[in-house]
Parts: sequence; structure tokens; C-alpha cells
Amino acid sequence: METFKNVDEILDFAIESEQKAVDFYNDLAGKVKNEEMKSVFVEFALEEVKHKAKLTKVKQERVFDIPAEKILDLKISDYVDSVVIKSEMSYQEALIVAMNREKAAFNLYTRLSTKTDVPDLKALFLSLAQEESKHKLRFEMEYDEFVLTEN
Repeated sequence: METFKNVDEILDFAIESEQKAVDFYNDLAGKVKNEEMKSVFVEFALEEVKHKAKLTKVKQERVFDIPAEKILDLKISDYVDSVVIKSEMSYQEALIVAMNREKAAFNLYTRLSTKTDVPDLKALFLSLAQEESKHKLRFEMEYDEFVLTEN
């Protein structure tokens, strides 16, 4: 991970990461054939747009007011093999890609929270990590319901 000189560099990195997530989910939505899954990925792209907007607002206004909450972790992503993104993916493969992406985003924000001594910024990153954890949970629940119960 990069070394950051100040809060703005950390925020810029996080904003860029959110834009990459937006692009990732929009790209994934374009690759899946399942219309419901396509809709879910578009919805997640919009969620990432909101995260980016939240971070941009924090950078501009220096307001770090984000509540924290505890999120359940089914840990399904810990036990599935990674999947290569391709134009023809099964519903199961798309869910695995999404779970792993959200797990990586959670880890990123958790690490970013250790890169600052600013308590409000640390809390912001931990809150964003929780948001990514919620996304992962949603994909894990979907995987549990539609993949594990069928096998």
C-alpha cells in the first residue's frame, strides 16, 4: 500500500478506489446474462457512487460524521475459489467475484484506517469498511440461498 503524506492523499486514494469499484460493477453488469444479477451489479455501482460522493464531501467540508455498526460475516468468501472475470459467467461465478471484491474493499478501508492519526478519519474508514462488509454479506446470503442450497 502507498505511503500517504496527509489526509487529502488518503481521501484521494479512497475516492479513486470507489471510482474503480463503480467501473468494476458496471463492467460486471455488462458481462452477466442474468437480468436480476445485472440489476444487482448496477445497484452496487450506484452504492459505490454514493461512497465516492461521501468521501468527496468529507474532503471538501472536513465533516467526518458517520455512524458505526456491527455487520454479520458469513465468511463464505473465505471458502470459495477465486473466479476469472469473463464475458460468460454463471450466476455462481458472478457472486464469487462480487464477494471477493467486497472483501478486498473491506480490507482496504480497514488498512486505510490504520494509516491516519486523525480520529474522525479513522472512524470514517472503519464505517466505509462496514459498508463494504454489508455488500459482501448481501452477496454471501445470495450465494447461500441460490448456490449452496442447490448443491
